[in-house]
Amino acid sequence: MKILSLCLLLALSCLGQSAWARDELVTTAVTPGGETIPYILTTKEGAPAYAVILMPGGKGLLDPRMLNGKLTFAFGGNFLIRSRELFADGRFVAASADATSTPARILAISQDLKRRYGPIAVYVVGTSRSTEATMALAAPLDGQVAGFIHTSSMNGIAGLDPRKYKSRHLIVYHQRDACRVTKPSSGAASHSSYGTEVIVIDGGKSTGDDCEAFSHHGYNGVEAETVDKIKAWIARAP
Repeated sequence: MKILSLCLLLALSCLGQSAWARDELVTTAVTPGGETIPYILTTKEGAPAYAVILMPGGKGLLDPRMLNGKLTFAFGGNFLIRSRELFADGRFVAASADATSTPARILAISQDLKRRYGPIAVYVVGTSRSTEATMALAAPLDGQVAGFIHTSSMNGIAGLDPRKYKSRHLIVYHQRDACRVTKPSSGAASHSSYGTEVIVIDGGKSTGDDCEAFSHHGYNGVEAETVDKIKAWIARAP
């Protein structure tokens, strides 16, 4: 009876471990110029078909590194970075990296992911200020990544016309985002003018500065709903 109980405990322990996402620092993404682009790879057991490259807002410097044997990074509270385990579900893997508008840096990560997992569809995801990067990358990386996802986008998103691009584009906003530089009306304007696909979120709670990570701007309290809708959109690709 004791042996049976021990076996059951071990089995439950293994199941519990496989249910959690795993972070690791990856340093094998290298640009043609020889620059190493470190990123945090977040995975769960499964057969990945999709990858998301997550770029934090603000200054965008995640700066992932090992410090005294422990993975260390900035912007842990940022919407995308704190939601990385929600993205990683077996079908998806998440690569969290510094925000950048340099195409070679994103391609280095994308190619590194494809060396690991084969021909997976790679999407580049920005939030708040890092949507300046996703918008800037839209033309030079068109057709080289599967798509771009702009969440809580800077107001310049109103002028984004994705109709000329091969890569897919999605705008996500919280309808009560009160940040003056990421107005919901800007995302709605792109949808109205150019037919850009949008996901509109409501609910959750807002605390602190209107432009910070735990306000409606950062999808506080509705992270899972927001991520699930983004992943469902990705999986609907023709």
